[in-house]
Amino acid sequence: MQEFKNESERQYDYMEQMKLWVSKKSKEKGSPLTCHVTTFGCQMNEKDSEKLLGILETMGYQEVDTEEADLLLYNTCTVRENANTKLYGHLGQVKKMKEKNPQMIIGLCGCMMQEPHVIEKIRASYRFVDLIFGTHNIFKLAELLKARVDSGSMIVDIWKDTSHIVEDLPSDRKFSFKCGVNIMYGCNNFCSYCIVPYVRGRERSRKPEDIIKEIKQVVSEGVKEVMLLGQNVNSYGKTLENPMTFAQLLKEVEKIEGLERIRFMTPHPKDLSDELIQVMAESKKVCSHMHLPMQSGSSRLLKEMNRHYTKEQYLALAQKIKDQIPGVSFTTDIIVGFPGETEEDFEDTLDVVRKVGFDSAYTYVYSKRTGTPAASMENQVDKDVIKKRFDRLLALLKETSAKNCKKKVGATEKVLIEEMNSHEEGMVTGRLENNLLVHFKGCREQIGSMVNVKITEEKGFYYMGEQVNG
Repeated sequence: MQEFKNESERQYDYMEQMKLWVSKKSKEKGSPLTCHVTTFGCQMNEKDSEKLLGILETMGYQEVDTEEADLLLYNTCTVRENANTKLYGHLGQVKKMKEKNPQMIIGLCGCMMQEPHVIEKIRASYRFVDLIFGTHNIFKLAELLKARVDSGSMIVDIWKDTSHIVEDLPSDRKFSFKCGVNIMYGCNNFCSYCIVPYVRGRERSRKPEDIIKEIKQVVSEGVKEVMLLGQNVNSYGKTLENPMTFAQLLKEVEKIEGLERIRFMTPHPKDLSDELIQVMAESKKVCSHMHLPMQSGSSRLLKEMNRHYTKEQYLALAQKIKDQIPGVSFTTDIIVGFPGETEEDFEDTLDVVRKVGFDSAYTYVYSKRTGTPAASMENQVDKDVIKKRFDRLLALLKETSAKNCKKKVGATEKVLIEEMNSHEEGMVTGRLENNLLVHFKGCREQIGSMVNVKITEEKGFYYMGEQVNG
């Protein structure tokens, strides 16, 4: 039996074996085998999908932008119920495609697959699915596909947890000029509404030298902006043999030549350090944008949510960040309708939104997730009440966002051009340091470059501008 130095070498061997199979099937078909990866959920899922696509392309599959492909992979999310519902809707459509093309391979992976009741449902009601794996073993895609084509039966490979990190594998980046880089996996926080620790497992950090090596590599390929990814980046380094703080890691990443911008998601208010604030304040590359999930402004509900901070502590932290990083952009996550939320609790949330003046927010209606403590809490809030509160919150956020946007009108800002504007010919869309978009005249050749743009008009959640020299 062949000996391998490490897991990635072993997986490359499976990719080579599958490359022969894909080549054979492509000849039989008379055209290349195609693949399509559909991603639900967060940036970490997006990053995982880039890896999955990289592995598939290494095996010889060609990506297409339709689900009518020879191999279809769904990378699932389970943070909210509608993500589950979406997947089942897609599977209903795919069943008809598979009836037309029995050779089609359908795979499901990601967070939703870590829930035992989901696996049971798929085994019972969606027997046409070929491959099921979870969040801990996406690196095994080639091996699992080989098992599927050899056996001809459904392959299910779910790991409950892992300390394993396998990163040195192909990746097909969505953008050539920016990308996400995983710095850690899992979460130890156990917020009472959140399924993530159950489906992503315990925290484990990547070695700093591996992170730096990956970033240097992507920068050499033209990447100008990286987003450092973790469920709680503040916890980075605690599981390493030689512990290192997240702030120390940022300092090391800053030294990389050619890298122009550093972003990160997601910090937790309970343990955001003074050291991190200082590094951000002094940095030339770390964007002055802080995404700081609040979830609720009610200290009573925050305790029920197991968030480990109060309304007053959140406000004090936000003020400290604003004082030390002038002009910092603030965004947040807010849940409306957590079990037992009263009008007074909701008013506390609105109060924090007014006082902090968020640039924007990801707003969610509370979604009951089986297996979390909040799912069995009494006093689930009436849907009509939630809808009215949600609308009030959005109206207030629109106000705070417009107020902040106005401050930048007339200023000249560095902008990373990301794409051609889909609404108006001759216009491009770029992203400012504060993560908001600006539309201005430009050309396709400029995509991926940094330019200076004078902000001429604010539109609430985005800007209009014009390119300037120098």
